[in-house]
Amino acid sequence: MSPPDDLASAVRDEPAQEETERQAQERTKPVGLGPAGWMRWTWRTLTSMRTALILLFLFALGSVPGSIYPQRSVDPGRVAQYFKDNPAQAKWLDRFWLFDVFSSPWFAAIYLLLFISLAGCVFPRALSHIKEIRRRPPAAPRNLLRLPHSETLEGGLTLEQAAAALRRRRFRVVTGDGWVSAEKGYLRETGNLLFHVALLVLLFAVGAGGLFGYRGNVLVVEGDGFSNAVAAYDRFMPGSRVTAESLEPFSFTLKDFQASYVAAGEKQGQPLDYLAKLTVQDSPTAAPREVDLKVNDPLDVNGTLTYLIGHGYAPTFRVTDGKGQVAYDGPVPCLADDQATYTSECVIKVPDAQPTQLGFLARFLPTTVPNGDAWVSIFPGAANPTVQVFPFAGDLGLKSGQPQSVYQLDTSDLKPLGKMSAQPTPLNVGDTKELADGAGKIQFTGVKEWISLQITYDPGREPALLAAAAAVIGLVLSLTVRRRRVWVRVKDGRATVGGLTRSEGGGAAFAEEFAQIVTALRGNPSADTPSADTPSADTPSADTPSAGPSLADTPPGDDPSPDEPPADDRSPGDPPAGDQDGDRGGEPDESGITGHVAPDVPTGNAAPGARPDEE
Repeated sequence: MSPPDDLASAVRDEPAQEETERQAQERTKPVGLGPAGWMRWTWRTLTSMRTALILLFLFALGSVPGSIYPQRSVDPGRVAQYFKDNPAQAKWLDRFWLFDVFSSPWFAAIYLLLFISLAGCVFPRALSHIKEIRRRPPAAPRNLLRLPHSETLEGGLTLEQAAAALRRRRFRVVTGDGWVSAEKGYLRETGNLLFHVALLVLLFAVGAGGLFGYRGNVLVVEGDGFSNAVAAYDRFMPGSRVTAESLEPFSFTLKDFQASYVAAGEKQGQPLDYLAKLTVQDSPTAAPREVDLKVNDPLDVNGTLTYLIGHGYAPTFRVTDGKGQVAYDGPVPCLADDQATYTSECVIKVPDAQPTQLGFLARFLPTTVPNGDAWVSIFPGAANPTVQVFPFAGDLGLKSGQPQSVYQLDTSDLKPLGKMSAQPTPLNVGDTKELADGAGKIQFTGVKEWISLQITYDPGREPALLAAAAAVIGLVLSLTVRRRRVWVRVKDGRATVGGLTRSEGGGAAFAEEFAQIVTALRGNPSADTPSADTPSADTPSADTPSAGPSLADTPPGDDPSPDEPPADDRSPGDPPAGDQDGDRGGEPDESGITGHVAPDVPTGNAAPGARPDEE
């Protein structure tokens, strides 16, 4: 018995149906983003405002270790001491570049990603904002009484009178068939963009300063000179792109240093002024010039600044060894132990002395007076300078290869010469002290002063200053300017006025302004604003030529609103505000200092699936 024809046909068609279903399932499978899609998603994620804020937080967080742990670029001695005190911990910290935070790869990655994120976020928004400010105000909604601020005027107000009154209040004005539309407050988003562009320029300036700038410290004694070369610095910290040829070839000689103090009274000893007299040559072939260097008044040579940051005393000594040879003759810079009286500690190392090396600890007293069995200084000026000397003999350890500070004397391998006293008799200028065991003698020959200088070159200094000023201006604009719109409809001798603010938190201020506008439209001149000829910080009328691109007028012939039907063709169910830029019933579309463009204006940097105002 054979099967029915329909059953046989179904059995024959079953493979074809399965193939058709399989193809349909393949067509309905979700298609992956693909390489181009993933690149687009990565770019939009990176350039979103959310990512920029996260990177800014990581940038600040990454800077914290630089203030906790000593940095090699700032104080290599402290880094070496940290390794000596905590060898195991220092080894692990060094693996993560925590002693070189600001030159580490991970910090540079955060910095570059933040720069790219801000650039990719700001530039598309700037282009969108330029298009936005060239658009004409939208046409008036049909029913202005539904707006948050509205008023009905009785009388003979005409469209021309309404437009003139709004222009006098510096609104951008367009007119249509029976209506007037006015808008102002475009500088809010302009200030917001200015703030973010300034941050971008500030990052660029800091980066340029780190690459091409340098700074160094040097100590110069009266009578000595300095040439701007790497070898002349006591400490030199160059940028990664700085070479020896990058330094400005200037030089100077310290002729004299003068420090003045209050001589008497309750403020005795308080410093009044510091003055360093320099003879400067801007280049090897330039003529010398005299310069007075003061605190906060640096020497400027083609952008290289020399600051006066400190001073002290450098008493001069002549040391004669046991064989009668002069082994040392010159000044010794001393470090102040007491800033009030400038009592200072000095170290003299004489490695060339024979038959044994000599070392001296000295205490310099600028204005010496006896105090019982001791001597003290009572004034920072050198009115009665003396020095107390503590001599030692032995191996100074200079041949060991270990670095030593010129301000410290290691006495572990030295022996005192003679009986050591805590308060030896001070030497006046010209006095000589004979050393025990025939080791020689030391003479106090005079007093000089030294100054410490910081020499810096930062090509990003001025751009950073301008960017900081621009950021402040942009922040003020974004916080003070409000975006608002006003419409007037005139029909059968009756005028209806409606207003809407597009800025968050500006309703109270706009209510007062709207009341003034209504009063002006009613014909009260006392409530009006100055004439249209008065310069304005806000947006001018659309009919008035603008001085800048951000306030440009709309070219003639544009429709009142390109994405909406004519006002008279709207249905009664249309949104009451009639805001074709994305407002719904007066809800603000700008938030905080970041600002948001209208939803119908593409920002170019939104993440997939995100609203444009999420940036």
